[in-house]
Amino acid sequence: MRILINGGTRGIGRELVLKFADNKSNQVLVTGRNKQMLEELGSLSKNIIPYHFDITASENQYKLLVEYVLKTSGQLEILINCSGYLKSAGFIETDQEDARKMMETNFFGPARMIRNMKPLMSENSHIINITSMGGYQGSAKFHGMSYYSASKAALACLSECLALEFSGSKIFVNALALGAVQTEMLQEAFPGYVAPVTAKDMAEFIAEFAINGHKYFNGKILPVALSTP
Repeated sequence: MRILINGGTRGIGRELVLKFADNKSNQVLVTGRNKQMLEELGSLSKNIIPYHFDITASENQYKLLVEYVLKTSGQLEILINCSGYLKSAGFIETDQEDARKMMETNFFGPARMIRNMKPLMSENSHIINITSMGGYQGSAKFHGMSYYSASKAALACLSECLALEFSGSKIFVNALALGAVQTEMLQEAFPGYVAPVTAKDMAEFIAEFAINGHKYFNGKILPVALSTP
């Protein structure tokens, strides 16, 4: 399978890249902001193709990414939007730069990625947007996560909308609303908190869902959580 994972240099994204690369028939294109970590990933398997890219980049950079995907993969069968940015702070205390960065990274970036990659996706391909229980309607909410939760809620709603818009192309779109997972981003936001699920275990679930979930779901926001800080 031909797979694109953005935000794949650490946490769940990195574990997803390694999981998919275990299958020698897969070609895994991974993007991220950390060039050194991308190069390290690329050295681990011939199936991993690293591409240095910031999801908040200019439209010209997206055009270059499209050209690279066409050259290396031709088409895509799975797109996983894994990138995320979280700055834990009260709503009033959050400055506009951090607020905009969360919206750009967690919503506008994935939306632009989908818009640019959609023409490269084959029939029966699957787009998975990684959202959060913080943005899941009716879930418990937590102090310091207002902008983050709102950005993930927007991405979840977009997933529902695009499932309808893309149905004529037979492209499936779903969102996984994750609870607490032990990642670097969680540790940075909540120092000392220990999540009940590891990044590797969550990646196992997401990888299986990416391959088979569209056979049973489309346009769904699925909670995947044991706990939700």
